[in-house]
Amino acid sequence: MIDVADGLTHVLVAYALATLLSIRYPWITARLATVAMVGGMLPDLNRLKWIVSPETIEAALGASFSWRPMHSIGGVAVVICIASLTIRAEYRRAVALLLALGALSHFVLDLLLVPPAGTYQYLWPLTDADVVFPGFYSSRDRWVAPVSILLALAARLVARRHSRSLERESHESPMPADG
Repeated sequence: MIDVADGLTHVLVAYALATLLSIRYPWITARLATVAMVGGMLPDLNRLKWIVSPETIEAALGASFSWRPMHSIGGVAVVICIASLTIRAEYRRAVALLLALGALSHFVLDLLLVPPAGTYQYLWPLTDADVVFPGFYSSRDRWVAPVSILLALAARLVARRHSRSLERESHESPMPADG
């Protein structure tokens, strides 16, 4: 199934990005940061092929089906649109943006994989070309998960310090004017 270290890395990097962005954009709450974490796993929905085969879905739908497009910008965009429509209108934009943030962080991390693991048709349906980068790490490397854990902890620490400094500023009263 999903390599646990790989999945954990995708989730934690999405969390770290959302947490750091929450400093600049206060509408990104802790609850909405978890939406980015879900977005970090969206491209891996293509792995549902191991649970429900494409042939089973083809038989049920009576139409051709493949899980492969799920690991592309086009497939993820469809999932984000559907997911956004299932929630209250006031949260749709925030949820769509944070799902996209998580999914894009997933794609960036995958592009850094050593080929051939780092090759895929990420830009489908825009192009069928494989996007290939030189590669930085292998999905089997165990150092990636601890680094992502440290990154998530550091992001949480920075956000917590920022919120505490804002609390201190709001509790301090201005000096009374001499008069």
